[in-house]
Amino acid sequence: MPTTFPTPKLVIFDCDGVLVDSEVASNEVLVANLTRYGLQLTLAECMELFVGGTMKGVMAKARDMEADLPADWVADVYQEIYTRLKQGVPLVDGIPGLLAMLDTRGIPVCVASNGSEEKMRITLGPSGLWQRFHPNAIFSAHTLGVAKPEPGLFLAAASHFDVQARDCLVIEDSATGARAASRAGMRCLGYAPEGTGAKLLEQGAEVFGAMHQVPGLIGLSDAGA
Repeated sequence: MPTTFPTPKLVIFDCDGVLVDSEVASNEVLVANLTRYGLQLTLAECMELFVGGTMKGVMAKARDMEADLPADWVADVYQEIYTRLKQGVPLVDGIPGLLAMLDTRGIPVCVASNGSEEKMRITLGPSGLWQRFHPNAIFSAHTLGVAKPEPGLFLAAASHFDVQARDCLVIEDSATGARAASRAGMRCLGYAPEGTGAKLLEQGAEVFGAMHQVPGLIGLSDAGA
């Protein structure tokens, strides 16, 4: 376990799969949708292919795999996903306690996601996290026009909080996000509650399996609390 890193001056959370457990629900919708257009995938295959990317990227990759997607597919599939997410998704276990601890220590936090602000409002709203982060601590690829794996989303967050990249910590669950953190020159913790997190490791992330481990990984005395 790394012990030489200083406590970060800004913690940047991904949204889906890190703050909220929404990836499975979204990908179940995607599997059903793509089946209608001639591309049959299991849930595991869908998540392996698409988690962490943009929906435009999903569209391009699915077309390469011979899915017959219409020009307005992105807008349509988003509406299907939003309808499912409005039924509710839980917070990732340990997130409320971790956010409370960071607040106590005076460490600012924000969200940087390839998803849209509308999607984040739907998933974060019921828990109060949307109201907590919006508008000054939400960074969406749809709004800023730059998406992971490019580093711009993370760099925009650091600039907004006037924090150097080297003093930021990113918490991600996808290789795409970990690659963006690496490109931004930021330390990345890769959340992998199941499996080895091999793809996160390949991108330089430090893999961990539970949110209660984060304090110990960033040098705070109440590690594991």
